[in-house]
Amino acid sequence: NWASALALFAYAAAFSFAYISLSAGTGALLLFGAVQANMIIWGLSHGERLRARQWLGLALAVAGLVALLFPGLSAPPFNGALLMLCAGIAWGFYSLRGKGAGDPVTTTAGNFLRAVVFASLLSIALSPWASLDRAGVGYAAVSGAIASGVGYVIWYSALPGLKAASAATVQLSVPVLAAAGGILFLGESITLRFLFASIAVLGGIALVVSENTQVVPPD
Repeated sequence: NWASALALFAYAAAFSFAYISLSAGTGALLLFGAVQANMIIWGLSHGERLRARQWLGLALAVAGLVALLFPGLSAPPFNGALLMLCAGIAWGFYSLRGKGAGDPVTTTAGNFLRAVVFASLLSIALSPWASLDRAGVGYAAVSGAIASGVGYVIWYSALPGLKAASAATVQLSVPVLAAAGGILFLGESITLRFLFASIAVLGGIALVVSENTQVVPPD
């Protein structure tokens, strides 16, 4: 689908350029904040109504995310912040498009192939400033084809069973999983801040997904 492919490209491009000027923590907070707002507003506009426990869970998960990322937060430059907010909106749109997209493998492959068209045009436009090396190209290809490709297939497989608000909230687990990966594979230390923040995020997600979201037909 060309609309989904354009959203995927917009997310990847804006995300990449935003992180040139943003710290990891600030960028993640802006990204997930935009995704949350985008998907929850869409759900509310289409009749989804969160119960009190779900609102509590959402607030708890967001608070845990802020606590996890807080040491890396800094005042963001305007251009970088705007790009990351655009990336979050594009990812939210891409996620919402996946709820009724059909076979996740075929859909993801089609979206990636179509996104190559947009990426190629951008690459041509930026070629005078490009600096490529074999290792960098190889890492980018492996990251996109394997890590992102497989991850997006799994995400599109899960989306049909989730309401928009639940899908938005589940994504808050990504920074926690990334931090856990750093502990397991990179030897990073476990801190009390990580433990408490992880409990808050995962507990908040559990509160959101354990309740059935009410759906009220829109006027």
